[in-house]
Amino acid sequence: MVKSYSRKAPVSAKSCSAKASDLRVHFKNTYEVASSLRGKGLKAAQEYLNNVIEHKDIVPFKKHFGGIGRHGQAKQYGYNLGRWPEKSCRVFLDLLRNLEANAESKGLDVENLVLWHVQVNQAAKGRRRTYRAHGGIKPYMSCNSHIEVVAVEKQEAVPKTALKA
Repeated sequence: MVKSYSRKAPVSAKSCSAKASDLRVHFKNTYEVASSLRGKGLKAAQEYLNNVIEHKDIVPFKKHFGGIGRHGQAKQYGYNLGRWPEKSCRVFLDLLRNLEANAESKGLDVENLVLWHVQVNQAAKGRRRTYRAHGGIKPYMSCNSHIEVVAVEKQEAVPKTALKA
């Protein structure tokens, strides 16, 4: 069980967070979805996930890419390996919906929220058994995930002052 967030936002009054523990989604797929969401705006991230579910966009696989097929959609991100992990995207959509509700309850502007911290950790593996030939019993494990998301309100850019000579 996740007790607290691994990173705290610089200004807690201008940030909101959401997390979920022990989710039955593949860790490696969820990790790649998280890395593609980091730094995006909240509305842009929700639109991106909906496009991935509809196969209009792709999640590039940058770290866990063993056995991943090549797809032309991934070229727009500078990679050639990618997938459409629907279950991970649906879980992230639920989490982002929760994040949006938390932001509205705090009185933050949802249009200016940026996903500042998105992290996926491995949870305890789910244990099942499969019964094999000749009386063998083998493990049938599931690699679950913990997810945490922190969004901050985008600050207005402060203009640089001219140096006095």
